[in-house]
Amino acid sequence: MTTAVVVGSGPNGLAAALTLAAAGVEVVVHEAATTPGGGARSAELTLPGLLHDECSGFHPFATDSVFARAVDLGAHGLEWAWPDVQYAHPLDGGRGAAAVRSVAETARALGADERRWAGFLGPVVDRFDTIAEEFLQPLLHVPRHPLDLARLGLRAPLPAAATARLFRTDEARALWAGLAAHGFTSFGTPLSSAIGTALGAAAHRYGWPVARGGSRAIVDAALGLLDRLGGRVELGSRVEDLRDLGPADVVMLDTAPAVAARIGEHVLPAGTLRAYRRFRHGPAAFQLALAVEGGLPWTYEPATRAGTVHVAGSYAETARAERLVSRGIMPERPFVLLGQQHVADPSRGRDGIVPVDCYAHVPHGFTGDATEAVLAQVERFAPGARERILAVVPRSPLAIEAHNPNFVGGDIVTGLKSPVQLLLGPRRHPDPYATGADGIYLCSAAVPPGPGAHGVGGHLAALAALRRLRVGPAVG
Repeated sequence: MTTAVVVGSGPNGLAAALTLAAAGVEVVVHEAATTPGGGARSAELTLPGLLHDECSGFHPFATDSVFARAVDLGAHGLEWAWPDVQYAHPLDGGRGAAAVRSVAETARALGADERRWAGFLGPVVDRFDTIAEEFLQPLLHVPRHPLDLARLGLRAPLPAAATARLFRTDEARALWAGLAAHGFTSFGTPLSSAIGTALGAAAHRYGWPVARGGSRAIVDAALGLLDRLGGRVELGSRVEDLRDLGPADVVMLDTAPAVAARIGEHVLPAGTLRAYRRFRHGPAAFQLALAVEGGLPWTYEPATRAGTVHVAGSYAETARAERLVSRGIMPERPFVLLGQQHVADPSRGRDGIVPVDCYAHVPHGFTGDATEAVLAQVERFAPGARERILAVVPRSPLAIEAHNPNFVGGDIVTGLKSPVQLLLGPRRHPDPYATGADGIYLCSAAVPPGPGAHGVGGHLAALAALRRLRVGPAVG
């Protein structure tokens, strides 16, 4: 029987395992941690009964993608929930902007920028199903829908700063800045509009849903299906050398390139090792898990109904913070991505106390304590927040890496999203998943389509492996 080993049980590793197992391959997943899931784990980090997502909390591409259509996790207990407001961006003085599922409704609230917002994102949203199918795969492919893809192609190459000049109001510019900041890059970088455009369109087309019961519910559903397909997961099984895995037809690496180079030092080609070791990591996250009594008292009311709140102030402030972080400088007022998953999924809290998850953008490998900077940003737009906070649990970039070695230096998106790395991944090759060693593939968020695609990279890497198995002998 054809056999496969998967190293890492993050969303991409599990997606690869499910894809292979569904094709009749005998699959074993090795996970170094005692809890499966990688970046999709959830835990009671602050107070008993309060469920926090430890990394990924919102899943805009998880409900309709090539992987979601191939694997029905809903049949194994996974349920999605949506907030009324997908994301909000408060400004000083109780002002702000917010995005709902309707492009038209979102645009109307932007006043003088109504036509500009609708004109920028509307054409992408209208054809987003086929556009997403095109960009959620390797760059080097023959488009099936070239005209639809062109709608994104006209917008994505622009620096985020250039896109911001389309808008005139503080509200629209801030709303765009929050989207662009998800790329963890300076707004002057070419292609820095790509992630923001895709996430903005996804918010209007699919929403930014959460998994009911925490992101770990995604993992639980995947594990249940994998078990049904005959696969298994070995927890506490740290792989230090690929040679220790024994013979297998396929090896899938859901790891950062540096980790793949370390454990594959005696197996991978020299050129691949050099490329993986040169792979650049980007800015880091500093996490705060908060237990908040009654929720945060935002002065901008739509933020109280938003699943995600971008806490950063004006466009200029957000751009400055991202520019400083990209240069290795800690800003006084960092960009904070704040998750209120309880808005969509009230089961996350108890007795009127709710979990809130904050992710501040900080320099790679930052060793300081950003707790006060994060809380100050929250208090700025939600006066009285400190009085409601019952517990604070920080996690520094180095602690994030210790918890998940794939997040090198606290880089939770697995690599700097420079133009070359965003498009091609860590190795310049027509097949971004192949390592150059027979039967061994990289399937983490470091390869296309990158982070936030919720299993698509692992699924595509596994399909590449299956195509190779059809035309060549098994490898040992």
